[in-house]
Amino acid sequence: MRILFDALGGDNAPLEIVKGAVLAAEEMDIDISFVGNEIEIEKILKELNYNKKVEIINATEKIENNEEPAYAIRRKKNSSTVLGLKSLKEDKVDAFVSAGSTGALLAGGLFITKRIDNVKRAALPTELPSLSGGTLVIDSGANMDCDADLLLQFALMGKTYLQGIKGIKNPRVGLLNVGTEEGKGNALTKEAFTLLKNSDLNFVGNIEARDVTMGKCDLVVCDGFVGNVLLKNTEGVAKFLMHTIQSEIKKAELSKETLLEVGSLFSKMSKNLDYKEVGGTILLGLKQVVVKAHGDSDSIAIKNAAKAAVMALNNNIIETLERDFKEKI
Repeated sequence: MRILFDALGGDNAPLEIVKGAVLAAEEMDIDISFVGNEIEIEKILKELNYNKKVEIINATEKIENNEEPAYAIRRKKNSSTVLGLKSLKEDKVDAFVSAGSTGALLAGGLFITKRIDNVKRAALPTELPSLSGGTLVIDSGANMDCDADLLLQFALMGKTYLQGIKGIKNPRVGLLNVGTEEGKGNALTKEAFTLLKNSDLNFVGNIEARDVTMGKCDLVVCDGFVGNVLLKNTEGVAKFLMHTIQSEIKKAELSKETLLEVGSLFSKMSKNLDYKEVGGTILLGLKQVVVKAHGDSDSIAIKNAAKAAVMALNNNIIETLERDFKEKI
C-alpha cells in the first residue's frame, strides 16, 4: 500500500508533513511518496535518518487558500494538488493525503479523479467526540449551498462510511436543526426532513447542535456551511475549556500526588478533544481515496490522516459506495 503526501499543503509544510509520513510508514508498514519541493523533502528525510527508497514528485507551485479553487486547478498544472491527484488517478499510489486548500482538493478531486456514478457532489465527513464514542458530521465544509436531495445523499454516504469504518450496522441519522420538532427550520431542513423520514435510513429526526456531542445519533446531516461552523465552534469551546481548567488547576493549592492524578485525567480529556487524534477525513463520493487533513496539522495529525486513508482502503469504502449508489440511486 502506497500513500502519497502533499508536502506543500498546510501551514506546517514541508517539515511536519514529512515527519508525519515517516511516522506513518514506521507504525503502519506502508510505502510513502511525496509531492512537493524535491530538495527540501530530501533534506528533511536525511535529517530524520529515513533511508528507505522514497518516490518524490517535484512540484513547483502551491495553491493557496485564498485562490478560487476551480481556476487554480486549471491554471496551476504543476501544483502539488494537481500532480498528486493525477498520480492517484493513474493508480501510481493508493491514496493521497493533503493539508492544503479544501476547495482546491475538492475541485481537483471532481475534475481529475472524478465522482462515483450517481453521486452529485463529494462531501467531507468529520467525527466529533460524543458520549456514544463519536458522532459523524456530514457535510463539514465541502458544499456551502445544498438542496434537500444532496442532504439525503450525504446521509446515504455517511451510513456507508459508518458501517464500513466503525462497524455500526444501522447508524442513527439526525438532521441538524434549530429545534427537535418536525416542521422546525428553514425551507431546506423542512424538505430534507421529509426525504429522510421517507427513506430507509434509521432517521431519528431533528437534532440540535447542543445534542451532537451527547450521543443522540451516530450521523448528523447538514450543509457544509452549517457543518463547518459547528465544527469550528466545537473546537473553540474545547480549547476554551482546556485553557480554563488548566488555569484553575495552576491556581489551586493541590498536593503533588493530586496534581499527578489531575494531570493524567487532563491529558486523557485533551486527547479526546484534540483534532490531531482524528488527523484527516476522506472526501466521500470520489472514485479514489483522497484524505483532507487539518490545515494546521503537525506530524501526529498527518500520521493519523494516513491512518484514515489506510482504514478506507482496507475496508473498501470506495467499492462499497459504488455498489450502494448503483443499487439505490
